[in-house]
Amino acid sequence: QLRLMESGGASVHTGGSLRLSCAASGDTYSNYCIGWFRQAPGKGREGIAAIHKDGSIIYADSVKGRFTISQEAAKNTLYLQMNSLKAEETAMYYCAADPLYEDARYFLEWPAKILYWGQGTQVTVSS
Repeated sequence: QLRLMESGGASVHTGGSLRLSCAASGDTYSNYCIGWFRQAPGKGREGIAAIHKDGSIIYADSVKGRFTISQEAAKNTLYLQMNSLKAEETAMYYCAADPLYEDARYFLEWPAKILYWGQGTQVTVSS
């Protein structure tokens, strides 16, 4: 069973940067579609970026050009580099993984069936 643990959340000012990490144990990321989601208070869950096990990468339009998803196989860790952060991006950030999604876009847009989730890490962006 895959277990996910996020870290790296913090409080930053508008325009700042953060790098989130998600360490996996119990299996290797290469067997999964993996990605990042966020949920702000009172709002629904939003898919941010994902990497399919075929290597394809997709980003939500709202973060293109500012966020970068990557993975380090040797550490079995997923990253999300976030630059030029905005106040409205204050949220709990979650990593997620599933072995069966057939493409990254579907993983981001229809996450209801994603099997594995981390506990989340809080990102607060203030002006």
